[in-house]
Amino acid sequence: MIYNEEFETLPREALEALQIKRLQQVVNRVYHTVGFYRKSFDKAGVSPDDIRSLDDLKRLPFTVKQDLRDNYPFGLFTVPMTNIVRVHASSGTTGKPTVVGYTKRDIDTWAELMARAFAAAGLTKNDIIHNAYGYGLFTGGLGAHYGAERLGASVIPMSGGSTKKQILLLQDFGPTAICCTPSYLMFLADAGKEMGVDMKSLKLRVGILGAEPWSERMREQIEAELDISALDIYGLSEIMGPGVAMECIEGRNGLHVFEDHFLVEVINPETGEVLPYGEKGELVFTTLTKEAFPLIRYRTKDISRLMPQICKCGRTFVRMERVSGRSDDMLIIRGVNVFPSQIESVLMDIEGLEPHYQLIVEREGSMDTLEVQVEVSEKVFSDEIRELQNLEKRITKDIKDYLGVTSKVKLVEPKTLQRFEGKAQRVIDKRQI
Repeated sequence: MIYNEEFETLPREALEALQIKRLQQVVNRVYHTVGFYRKSFDKAGVSPDDIRSLDDLKRLPFTVKQDLRDNYPFGLFTVPMTNIVRVHASSGTTGKPTVVGYTKRDIDTWAELMARAFAAAGLTKNDIIHNAYGYGLFTGGLGAHYGAERLGASVIPMSGGSTKKQILLLQDFGPTAICCTPSYLMFLADAGKEMGVDMKSLKLRVGILGAEPWSERMREQIEAELDISALDIYGLSEIMGPGVAMECIEGRNGLHVFEDHFLVEVINPETGEVLPYGEKGELVFTTLTKEAFPLIRYRTKDISRLMPQICKCGRTFVRMERVSGRSDDMLIIRGVNVFPSQIESVLMDIEGLEPHYQLIVEREGSMDTLEVQVEVSEKVFSDEIRELQNLEKRITKDIKDYLGVTSKVKLVEPKTLQRFEGKAQRVIDKRQI
């Protein structure tokens, strides 16, 4: 199902004409209303009048998260606070939080984009959506909530936490879709089994999962545990929240970027060079319709690639590959670049391992070391020591063979690693301690 066929199936020529018109408008507006952008453009030697085609986008300077923190809290807003109807903010775990404002029209646009996302997942007004994304300053909960209401579906505003209550409502209310992080859905599946619930007997048929990188292997595990279709949704607070891009139920191969609202580029994270379709690099977004908090060429740190081939669902938007990691989450172990999701793919391929793991990075002398802690199933944990040692050796060999990095593997008892209701924190880097 396509929610807004007029825009979601635009021919490329018409879409690009709309994009350049909106780009010129937003560039002109930020230059004349936000001191940061005026200084940034002037320093780069570019003015709004220089933006005559989409190819001119690369002449504009990048915006990075530190710019948002430097202008905390409202320095990048383009409208007065009297026009702001809502404020969201990141958790601020690595410094000051990044603050995002929305006008009434921004909220309306966001609701439309989330409704598009739900429709891409095959949902309609006849569905019941269990929303376990966190409500509050985090954008996930309210973003999904408004989108579900715009679609006309029934929404259960559960938020995160209260796991036993989540399981109870999944049984009693009979939702047909669930929104949460993939790691939390695995946690719910485990918790349900512990409570004696047959998780496959629930009415759930679709999971709309995002907020963290996850592998194809984890998708397979989730679908097997819950007997649902697990689909990826992408967004980030700074750009809007969830609903920037969405995987469709027909294609399940890349997420459709809603290009009438967001210009997307992929760049070399080292040089800033714009990369062609198909090459993997860092995603960069420019908002085309945001009123309160537009961003120009915002570097996301998320690693992906763009696929221009038209999907069988009929949407003409470019698709982005599922995010494989973040450039700032990338581990460099003795010169080898490794993403947690790559290690996850190796682990999920090995029978007897649970989808719960932790990566510990330390420095011994001048050398970096990587320890992979992974839970094993109850059956495997009861095996003889020799069998466990053989399993550790196999994991070590597979990681070395596939990723080219040497690691120490530690098998741990089931249910001993920390569980996460929001984004899973996979890496503990002790090199900075």
